[in-house]
Amino acid sequence: MGVLEGRVAVITGGSQGIGRAIARAMAREGAAVVISARRAEVIEEAAAELRAEGFRAVGVVADVARREDAEATVQAAIDHFGRLDILVNNAQTSRNARVEDITDEQLEMIFGSGFRGTLYHMQAALPHLKARGGAIINFGTRQGIYGEKADGAYGANKEAIRALTRSAAREWGPHNIRINVINPAGLSPAAEAFLNADAERAQKYYDEMPLGRFGRLMEDIAPIAVFLASDAAHYVTGQTINADGGQIML
Repeated sequence: MGVLEGRVAVITGGSQGIGRAIARAMAREGAAVVISARRAEVIEEAAAELRAEGFRAVGVVADVARREDAEATVQAAIDHFGRLDILVNNAQTSRNARVEDITDEQLEMIFGSGFRGTLYHMQAALPHLKARGGAIINFGTRQGIYGEKADGAYGANKEAIRALTRSAAREWGPHNIRINVINPAGLSPAAEAFLNADAERAQKYYDEMPLGRFGRLMEDIAPIAVFLASDAAHYVTGQTINADGGQIML
């Protein structure tokens, strides 16, 4: 029996990268999963792949920046599986820009898909998680803690998510709802493309990693989400876990 047997998880941005790896890892541990993404063909392909492996999985077409889509995604968990125990706010769209060049369009895109999407899903999930407790996993970034050049808006957005997480952890703790953040350095397809496009910046990252490599999604990043969602982390809330090979040490 898996450590998440009988539980139901919603994972945003579940069609690719870290979100897809977390969905598979949680499904392997017994959870039914609802995954969301904006494009119908990619989310259904990801859900179908999980079902083909014998897992319970539903794909939802949704834009996390829309409150009504967040509510519909959470409701899909109730409609298909009768409950909600775990929420993973993984979805995020971003674009690099130096501080003087940040536009309103970029702010809307970054904070809409990140901070607002995280908030909307948390609010939609709360009434269901109150019923029996549960776990929420949000995502931050090294760029927010470190202050990476050309990532000011993205980093600010992720630090806002960490602040939201800490406040909600205090407010919702009496309902046995635990809320934590993962700051990952995972080798997703997007990260790999970024590293390949800028060899000098890539080497800078590698030089800062005591473990000398980016994390493997299934082996290094997804298990941390499984841990935070499981009973093994029943006394962990309001924390940031830096899964980054040692780049950031707090």
